[in-house]
Parts: sequence; structure tokens; C-alpha cells
Amino acid sequence: MFMYLKRLKEIRLANNFNQAKVADVLGIDRSTYSSFEIGRDTIPIERLNIFVNFFNTSFDYIFEFTDIYNYSDVKNDIDINEVAIRLKATRKECKCTQEYIALELNTNHSVWCRYEQAKFLINTNFLYSYSKLIKCSADYLLGKIDSPKYLK
Repeated sequence: MFMYLKRLKEIRLANNFNQAKVADVLGIDRSTYSSFEIGRDTIPIERLNIFVNFFNTSFDYIFEFTDIYNYSDVKNDIDINEVAIRLKATRKECKCTQEYIALELNTNHSVWCRYEQAKFLINTNFLYSYSKLIKCSADYLLGKIDSPKYLK
């Protein structure tokens, strides 16, 4: 189970929202949102982005990479081309191959390659794992912030 699931519920409860209310914000069924919160399904990046924008928080906070609830100068939208550029650049800065990253994330080289080519937006669990692996801000990787780039 990924750590961000705990913070989804914490944020929802702190804002006095029930699951149905959050589901309405995300444009999904309550049962779908519930499955994200309990870890049965992975919340897609696009839906998680709606969540962080609505509650004015960050991916890094949701993922428990930081206790800073939000950053200043945050972009609301995610540009898949910027994500691809940042994934490739951070991988190269760490002197890692695509094969190594794919192996560490328990996927194959072609999947990771498609993320770096902006063919697909990175999967939430892969973003979480990649950010932890290279100690890089998920918000930075998604192009939502320009700094801080690296986490402690």
C-alpha cells in the first residue's frame, strides 16, 4: 500500500468532506474514490491532480515526501511534454539507464521509454516510486513547481 493513501483520507476528513463529496469534485463515483482511499485501485495522476489543486496541497505532501502542505507558485496543469523532459533529465543526472529504472520500478524498458517520449503520462505508483528512488520532488517532475527539485 502506498503512503499517499493515508493523506488522501486525512485531507478529506480535515476539510469535513465525505467520500461522495470528494468523488463529485473528481468527477467519479463514490465507490471509485473509496477504492483509491483503501488502496484497492490506484488513483490516476489526472484525478490526483484535481485533488491536490482543489485542496491546495502538493503531490509531495500527499506522498509524504514533505510535511509542507503546499508550495507557492504552483502550476495547476500538468504538461505531459514537460513531464517527459524532466523524467529524462533527472534520470540522466542520476546516471541511470532506462533499463535500470524499469527494473527498479518492476516494469519493462518500453513502458519507461514511453513516459520519457511523452506517449503516456506516468502512472501514479511509478511517479511515487521513481521520486523516492532518485529523491526528487514529484511536483517538480510533474512540472507543477520549478524548485525544490531534490528531496532530503
